Amino acid sequence: MRHYVRKKRFKLFILLGTIVIGSFSSIYTKYLVDELKLEEQKKVELWAEATRQLVEPGNNETSIGLTLEVLKNNTTVPVILVGKNDTIHHYRNIAVPNKNPDRYLKKQLAKMKNSGKYIEINLGDGEKQYLYYKTSTLLIKLTWFPIVQFIIIAIFVSIAYLAFSSSRKAEQNQVWVGMAKETAHQLGTPISSLMGWIDLFALKSTETEALAEVKKDISRLQNIADRFSKIGSKPVLKDISINEVVQQSIHYLKVRSSNKVNFTVELDDDHKINANTVLLEWVFENLIKNAIDAIKGDGNIHISTTKINHSVAIDISDDGKGIPKSKFKTVFEPGFTTKKRGWGLGLSLTKRIIEDYHQGKIFVKESEANKKTTFRIIL
Repeated sequence: MRHYVRKKRFKLFILLGTIVIGSFSSIYTKYLVDELKLEEQKKVELWAEATRQLVEPGNNETSIGLTLEVLKNNTTVPVILVGKNDTIHHYRNIAVPNKNPDRYLKKQLAKMKNSGKYIEINLGDGEKQYLYYKTSTLLIKLTWFPIVQFIIIAIFVSIAYLAFSSSRKAEQNQVWVGMAKETAHQLGTPISSLMGWIDLFALKSTETEALAEVKKDISRLQNIADRFSKIGSKPVLKDISINEVVQQSIHYLKVRSSNKVNFTVELDDDHKINANTVLLEWVFENLIKNAIDAIKGDGNIHISTTKINHSVAIDISDDGKGIPKSKFKTVFEPGFTTKKRGWGLGLSLTKRIIEDYHQGKIFVKESEANKKTTFRIIL
């Protein structure tokens, strides 16, 4: 559970970091945009004043030269100067096409009029001109910059997170596979030795009931070692009876659980599926053990099989504490556990066996607190 919480906190930290960076960038860019808008407005006002002074009589060559310099220095803000009846006298910073330039300029003028940005230039004697302008391309690009930046940051963080998760998952898989195979290898030696001793005891004395039970447990250990040896390897699949595998798993756990656990079984007509018996028994035993833990050794467990089209559904239900809906998917993640003991790998391995090795599905079908929880497997 702690591993899962740390993983969740790490995801939250990345998300919050992305939001903070994006928000700071947006706020700062908005500040810059507002400042530039003010500068552009001042520039247009200066341009308008320069236009008025250019036609004002009595200006000497120095003032005219200065005025022309002011007009020439506007290299960013698109402007159109019009006179009576919207006659276009001058324009600047507008890329006009060679084909139909007049029509293009009139369209640009109409757009500028709709935006309502203009300055009235009083030339005297009742004559007026109007300077229409719009936001520069640079300012528009700057307005979109925080959004583009936020998208780039989000993409980068997503790729980095996916790469990190994939790398970590691959590393975890290697560790689990290595541990599983090493466990199978370590179990092999004492199991072989115990089998030898059992055979020796059987030759020297009459086989007792206790000896028969020891044989069963050694056989069980062999089965467990076989399961672990199959992790990380492609299992051999063959046609098996799903009802038979379910019944074997129930029988094994029933005699080893409390008398207060009430098992009810409802099996449909027998189905043949292409699967690995050893691994499926492991899956069913994992789910049934979890159900026993959920009811704390006192309650009801119901197992059923149902044919659905060309597949078979196996439902394992209990009337224990239940699973919150928000945890329906996370219960299958490695490291997630609500128990004080264990690594939280049971359901993760179960999911891997069903989905990766048998191309099936496993999910929490339904759950209600202190009433019912059902896991469904489809094969």
